[in-house]
Amino acid sequence: MESVEVRGLKIAFQRKGAGPALVLLHGAVSDSREWHRQIDSLSEDFTVVAWDAPGCGRSSDPPETFRLPDYADCLAGLIEKLELERPCVLGLSFGGGLAIEFFGRYPHVPRALVLASAYAGWAGSLPADEVQRRVEGGMRQSEMPAWQVVSEWIPTLFSQDTPLEVVAETAAIMSDFHPAGVRVMLQAFAEADLREVLPRIDVPTLLVYGQKDKRAPLPVAEELHAAIPGSRLVIFPDVGHMTHVEAPQRFESEVRAFLTSAG
Repeated sequence: MESVEVRGLKIAFQRKGAGPALVLLHGAVSDSREWHRQIDSLSEDFTVVAWDAPGCGRSSDPPETFRLPDYADCLAGLIEKLELERPCVLGLSFGGGLAIEFFGRYPHVPRALVLASAYAGWAGSLPADEVQRRVEGGMRQSEMPAWQVVSEWIPTLFSQDTPLEVVAETAAIMSDFHPAGVRVMLQAFAEADLREVLPRIDVPTLLVYGQKDKRAPLPVAEELHAAIPGSRLVIFPDVGHMTHVEAPQRFESEVRAFLTSAG
């Protein structure tokens, strides 16, 4: 695990491979370890960099005032320090929303976007009462023991057919969450409404969603697909929110083929 200082924060990341740069952005209550299959597989063709977002994994907790533009600026600082030229950016869930925010602030940096189980921010993709429910639940969970938090999150992330060992692996990663980091991330995403960015996205964009996703259901996917010009939408049958964990081989195949075709 490597780290650099960006905007006064320690940012930890994993880096592997050679070739065009591919940056992986994890979801909430997680860290870069959720990408270990993709790091191993995609590093055959790309220089893969998977960060621990501020407040996650081995990175520093951000201040309480941190919001989605601050995460995007921090990501830009990491990309600059690592001298990654025109990286492709792949984000899951919160990471997908961050990828959209990043394009909005730095449109000439990403070569292509892959948005998995993504939202245009919670405020941009969910009804106000659902946003409020998620924020209140998340704030309450941030004060709970790790096992209890995991027990509430896991049923919303996976389909019923997911092997137990895969679920257990994700649960172990989630158990290491930072309470302060989770609170900041939840508030940042609850306030984010990125709908005005979507029509301005002019780089190749792949959307990947699970048919049985309970957290970012198909209407969310369809709205992003309709709003992003020329985007491609792929739906995995019998898969939930964690597309890259539940169907890793197909996920990697779709990403590799898309990014290759995107140049």
